[in-house]
This record gives sequence, structure tokens and C-alpha cells, in this order.
Amino acid sequence: MSAPGSPCGTICGVPTIRITQDDAADDLLSRDPLALLLGMLFDQQFPMERAFAGPRLLAERMGLDPASDGLSAADLADADPDALAAWFAGPPAVHRYPGSMAARTRALCRLLVDRYDGRAEKLWGGVPDGATLLRRIGELPGFGAQKAKILVALLGKQYGVTPPGWREAAGSYGEEGSRRSVADITGPESLAEVRAAKQEAKKAARAASAAR
Repeated sequence: MSAPGSPCGTICGVPTIRITQDDAADDLLSRDPLALLLGMLFDQQFPMERAFAGPRLLAERMGLDPASDGLSAADLADADPDALAAWFAGPPAVHRYPGSMAARTRALCRLLVDRYDGRAEKLWGGVPDGATLLRRIGELPGFGAQKAKILVALLGKQYGVTPPGWREAAGSYGEEGSRRSVADITGPESLAEVRAAKQEAKKAARAASAAR
């Protein structure tokens, strides 16, 4: 395998991420920028905590030690498609749709290799402003407008990535004290609050649609 990611992400001393409620998975998210990026990729039609625990499962199946090693974009981009699909399939599966998510992972990692030397942290390292960060993230495979804003908020609120205008770029997800997304999860209580807020938002959307 290629050399693992930086042991402390872009900024040493960032608080430990507490999204998955699993110490090993959260530790990997905290110190490996690629793991955090992949967790955000997996957060689609899948429980948030399981999506962000996916990078740990993937690392284990690649023969890495999640307690000390980091994921490699180059290894994932160059992985045999059948082997990668098998890693995603499990059991347990890394994602609800393991085949399509394996393909998206390869595409995302290939972009990181081609544009950012295979380093996820270079995606946001040295960006001049939040608008640039949002644009870069929006260019990633599997990242639509909403997901890009949520990642900007997650990086700003929990990863120490705070270029000028990052809250504005994140929109409502960047608001202080909000409970709208994974960017606001720091433990079991906030996880429950975010999940409840998401359910209320879906309920309101259904009601609005029915009233039309």
C-alpha cells in the first residue's frame, strides 16, 4: 500500500470527530482527511453514523490497521474493480449500494490523484475563501450542491478549515448552533437532535407537497 495519510489531517490538535459513536471509526475520521471525505461521500440514503463508519470498514478490508494507518487515494483509484466491489460488499456492506458507491469511490480518488497529488487535504489546504472551497468540493464525483455545502460546514465546524466566507458558502448548514446536518454531530445527543430535525424537515416537505 502507499504511504498513509497525515497522522493529524491538515491541522494537528483538532478535536476528535464524534459522528459514528465508534471510537475506532471516529479516530480514523479525525486524523485521516481522505476518510472524512469518503464518509461524506457515503452519507447518502444510508444512516449517517454507518456512512461515516464506512472508511474504517474499508481500511480493514484493504489490510490496513485503522488505528494507525490512513487510506490512500492512489491505492483506491488503482484498485482492481472486482476487489474493490468485494471490499464494499462485505458483509457487512460498506454502503446500501455497494457496487455504485465503490465506483464513485474510485472516481473520486482518481480525481484526487490527478488534481491534488492524491492528498484529500490539498482539496481545502490554502483555499482563499469559502466560495473557492465550495466550488472545489462541488467538482467531486458524487457531491451535489447540498452535500458540498454540508462538507464545507463540517470542515469549518469540526476540522479547523475556516477560510474567509466559509459560513456563507455553507449556507444554513454553517449557522452556529444549528442542528441540520452531520456537521453538527458531536456525540449521541446531537446525533439524536440532527436526526429529529431531518425527520421534521421531511414531514414538512411531505405536508407541503400534499397541500399543492
